[in-house]
Amino acid sequence: MTGIALRWGFAFVLLAATYNPTRWNFTRWAADGYPDNLPLAVLFGLILLVGYVIYLRATLRSIGAFGMILVAALVGALIWVLIDWGVLTLNNPTLNLWLGLIVLSAILGIGLSWSLVRRRLSGQLDVDELDE
Repeated sequence: MTGIALRWGFAFVLLAATYNPTRWNFTRWAADGYPDNLPLAVLFGLILLVGYVIYLRATLRSIGAFGMILVAALVGALIWVLIDWGVLTLNNPTLNLWLGLIVLSAILGIGLSWSLVRRRLSGQLDVDELDE
């Protein structure tokens, strides 16, 4: 279970480092220091892009686009239930953004961890196709 939580945590850090409601994110830093920090902004942007490619490729290979939509729908339904029960309100845009980051990171974390979950549930191993 720690592997799954670690993958989700890295997905959350990747998304939050890119953009979050605080001033401590790549998007705001790159926009504020554009002319002075262009080479560094490009370097950090490419590092973030590599992280997104790894997560998105693994997620699309493991659960596919339909699986991503299904996980998003499940989390959306959970949020809807919490709003209906009065546990959560959507009056705070900062909270909404953090919820969005949590939802997106959950989708990416589940996608990256799906092989581990399926192996534990079914006892079957996943083998990548290799061209020889």
